[in-house]
Amino acid sequence: MALFPVISNFQYDFVLQLVAVDTDNSMDEVAAAAAHHSVGRRVAPQPGKVIRVRRQGGAAFYPRLAKLSQTDIKPMEALEFIFCDD
Repeated sequence: MALFPVISNFQYDFVLQLVAVDTDNSMDEVAAAAAHHSVGRRVAPQPGKVIRVRRQGGAAFYPRLAKLSQTDIKPMEALEFIFCDD
């Protein structure tokens, strides 16, 4: 369990955010932390959608239940947070 900084590039947001998450967080928890800084501030909520996480410029999303410590994400790496159908 350790603090881990990532850069949030949230869909429809024009601001990149530095977000501190925990290595024990799931990708859904990482997405929720990023959403806290964007949704309802500069990004409109999208009820019924889930927020998925992928590496900046990547094609595949990380599994929603994967722990951050189980991925190949590096500290200060830019991640994209995208609204998707459930």
